[in-house]
Amino acid sequence: MIALHTITTRMLPLGVALALAACGGGGGEKSAASTPDPVQVQLPPVVAVPAPIVSDPGQPGVVVKPAGATSSSVENPAMSAFQAIDGSATTRWSSTAVDNAYIQFDFGASTAIGYMKLLWEDSYAKQYAVQVSDDGQNWSQLRYVSDGRGGAEEFFNLGARARYLRVQGVERATQYGYSLFEVEFKSPGNDNTLPTATTSALRYPASGAGWTPLPASADPLETLQFTLADGTLVTRFGARGLARHGRERGEDWNEIGYGPNETVDPATGLPVDKGPGNYLTFVPQYFKNRTWGVEIIDNSRVAGVAKPTLIVNQYTTVDFLPGGVAFFRGFDRPGVTGYGWMAPGELVDRDVAVCKPTPYPANGKLATATGINGACTLQVKDYPGHGGLDAAGMPNNVHVPARALAVGDAIEVSPSMFSTSAAMGAIGDTGGIRYYSAEWIYVVGAGLQPWYGVQPRLNSVPLPAATLAGGLGSVSYNYSDNGLFMFQQPHNHTGMQNMQRFVEGRRLVHTSFTTGEHNEPGNDRYAAAVGLQGQRFNQSACIACHVNNGRSPAPAAINQRLDTMSVRVAAIDANGVQSPHPQYGAAVQMNGVSATGARQNWGSGVRVAAFDSRQVTLADGTVVELRKPAIAFDGATPAAVSLRAAQPMMGTGLLEAIPEAEILSRVRSSPDADGVIGVANFVFDPESGAVRLGRFGWKASKASLRHQTASALLADMAVTSPVYRNRSCHTDPAGCGAAAAQPGITEADLQLITRYLALVAVPAQRSMPSGFPKGVAPLDEHRVDAAQVAAGARLFDGMRCVACHTAQMTTGSGHLLAELRNQAIAPYSDLLLHDMGAGLADNLVEGQAKGNMWRTAPLWGIGYTDKVMGSAGSVGYLHDGRARNLTEAILWHDGEAARARQRFEQLSRTDRDAVLAFLKSL
Repeated sequence: MIALHTITTRMLPLGVALALAACGGGGGEKSAASTPDPVQVQLPPVVAVPAPIVSDPGQPGVVVKPAGATSSSVENPAMSAFQAIDGSATTRWSSTAVDNAYIQFDFGASTAIGYMKLLWEDSYAKQYAVQVSDDGQNWSQLRYVSDGRGGAEEFFNLGARARYLRVQGVERATQYGYSLFEVEFKSPGNDNTLPTATTSALRYPASGAGWTPLPASADPLETLQFTLADGTLVTRFGARGLARHGRERGEDWNEIGYGPNETVDPATGLPVDKGPGNYLTFVPQYFKNRTWGVEIIDNSRVAGVAKPTLIVNQYTTVDFLPGGVAFFRGFDRPGVTGYGWMAPGELVDRDVAVCKPTPYPANGKLATATGINGACTLQVKDYPGHGGLDAAGMPNNVHVPARALAVGDAIEVSPSMFSTSAAMGAIGDTGGIRYYSAEWIYVVGAGLQPWYGVQPRLNSVPLPAATLAGGLGSVSYNYSDNGLFMFQQPHNHTGMQNMQRFVEGRRLVHTSFTTGEHNEPGNDRYAAAVGLQGQRFNQSACIACHVNNGRSPAPAAINQRLDTMSVRVAAIDANGVQSPHPQYGAAVQMNGVSATGARQNWGSGVRVAAFDSRQVTLADGTVVELRKPAIAFDGATPAAVSLRAAQPMMGTGLLEAIPEAEILSRVRSSPDADGVIGVANFVFDPESGAVRLGRFGWKASKASLRHQTASALLADMAVTSPVYRNRSCHTDPAGCGAAAAQPGITEADLQLITRYLALVAVPAQRSMPSGFPKGVAPLDEHRVDAAQVAAGARLFDGMRCVACHTAQMTTGSGHLLAELRNQAIAPYSDLLLHDMGAGLADNLVEGQAKGNMWRTAPLWGIGYTDKVMGSAGSVGYLHDGRARNLTEAILWHDGEAARARQRFEQLSRTDRDAVLAFLKSL
């Protein structure tokens, strides 16, 4: 008979006890007042005290054998705990099928343990804790695994000294119990212990004295639009291959009597969601032979021209079939909903069989004197005749004859790429050969403009200038239900060759720097990225933290691992000077891999330990709970800590293009009536050493997209670059320049990532109602109450939120990318630092940014946050993701924002809803 004793969840650390309760272990369904069901465990046998293990921390660790092993109830006596330490790979321990089963090892005496390896059978633990104890009764948590994957799981840098070690199950990955073939231990050694690195203080200028602006370029990388001597307007833009059309969603939609309407349940009258369309997505191999250029030559403003003509050329790198460009939305036909146009344009030679590749033209010059490049050139000579419509947008049996084009005519333009298998195969491309592209609005005499859909049937018209948060590059309204991809679109007027740069940069953002694999199926592995990542890192691809180019998942649960966020840390010396932590560096790198790619746990994990909460009561009696995460480290806790969420990537090029003088003009020498002042941060350029204005990051500690990109590659992904050539730059900024170069991304790839970020566009503000047919349910993002949004905008201004969240800025004329030049934008940020109060403060100093100071976060695109996150995690706002919604985010504002917050607290529910409607329209 086996002797038994009991253990309850009261004996477990708080995090494990909560986790057990959450997954049904430890207490069943009994009330809080009842005694938890006991877990039956084998009583540890009497063991002989082993001889002390002698190890040298400067040498590899040596094997440590437990003197015994016990566990909770087993599947059968032949699968006892001893089978996990018997040295045989064919025997195993197997528990009964309960989540809170465990296995425990007794070393006979207090023993130093530096390494543990678990060899799981197929029945492994999805969540479990590693605990240690000196008496077998009182346990402390050493590690917590929330994403167990089975197989071999290695734990390094345990740094433990204890008699007992336990693997405590929390959640099974299968319907069976837990099963381990073997568990191995080693003493601390130089092969399993984090080294202590040389560190030096983080350098920031004492002030902005002698600051210099970012380099300017006289000529852009690519010309988007120019005017010839006679007044002819030439507009150029890039196209990329897409799978479907812009008004096709998951549900068929039609006018009543002209086809099915799947957007509404006929029985309940409620909207139906059958999933998204396939318009804003990225086709397999999107970065390979699937972009091209379009040129429109417009003589509508040439003196004496009474009948304007548009000449349209395409510049391709592969064979195209002729034509392939559709013009003028077919608004006169009630059956045209998802797609449909009036005219294909007129080919110069209707008998041409194929359009061969055409080199891209020189900046500011036509390829030929006449603009006619050859047989494949298209011409649009008039506004086509069409059927007349009544007030309801339905045919009235009146024919409207064709007429001459006129300045101001809005023409929908939809190119496509139809190649041939032979042509693509000849260049080694075995992917698709038929693609659509985006749908643009070309305004005669003006150029491209973002659009939205009005009656009848979402007919395209230019968006008002007031809605163009990202200037002329703003993303048009999304009618394909592809909100997940709204932060991944290029500027509306992206150049012909810049479109290829955009997709190649996107490929790198979606590529693992360990394996070279793309995170979306059907895309070639990027061999140049393989193995560039260091042994320890946070994530392997940029997109793993910036979910769909948006924020990182927010802290939402106890024991949630925070490796999709950045945990910034520092050591503080006796003089208060902050330096990178000697083990972690400037940011904790929580994941690790071996040389063969196997996962390693180095004890660098940071997770949610608890939530601190309080309640706020608004003037109308509404109670709002505010909470913030308290975090715990698997290893040492640094002196200075700041949890940071990844920030949205869109619009960053426009922020880089704002002249320093415009940002600095908003710095106040003394506080205004609300106490708002605003401080500029200044940083050293990591390559030239010049003092520059900081504008990126939560504390404006990065000067340029190149600086921000290189820093993130190093700190979050352990990838070197021409900016930071050695991983030691992460711990030793002073020695960075002299450190030997390690393999990293090339200058060309760094430029591609930087230019991609610069070209990611901002969605237009959704303050305009769209023209869906009667009976068709609008998509969620287009359920717009224009009056409510306008009222919210007035309240936002009246509460003086705009004192920091600056509504309007204008970019300069010197950025390398023409897409970013001279754009009127609405970022709702001044890019300055503000005291946000003690409740939001950390203790990490970055230049002029003290712990309570944060850069004003841009608000553009904030209404798409939920759509962009999708099912990847919980949405959170503010620097550490603590705010679960916009109301909470506002109520955390203090310091310089206290009076604006107090005004919000005094609003009626109607007015609060208007403010939130305005924010969600951005």
